[in-house]
Amino acid sequence: MSRTSGPRTSGFAAFAAPAFWLCLTGAVTLALLPHATNLPELNDKAQHMLAFGTLALLGTFAFPRFPKLHLAERLSFLGALVEVLQAIPSLHRDCDIRDWIADTIAIVAVLALLHLFNLPRRKR
Repeated sequence: MSRTSGPRTSGFAAFAAPAFWLCLTGAVTLALLPHATNLPELNDKAQHMLAFGTLALLGTFAFPRFPKLHLAERLSFLGALVEVLQAIPSLHRDCDIRDWIADTIAIVAVLALLHLFNLPRRKR
């Protein structure tokens, strides 16, 4: 059996998995810090959409065989969980359902665009 007959990982896919986990860890950490860290150029909803849109994009390429619908479900659940955890009084954060809605809109939008362009393309 030759070395080229096994499954291959594209350069971006090899980058996507560690980038996904790093972004996931960073997003959850920033979301649960006791005081909000805001980017002055982006409002709160835009920050949520950027974070979860990025996670959806990276997750799709990191795990191309994982169904996009399941990825959307799990990322949306994560967004809801973050909002529930932000209700912990000692964090001094706000639990806002509109943040979860923004997360979910970004996830669905990114996954819909990727589906529209048939990305990532699966090897046969």
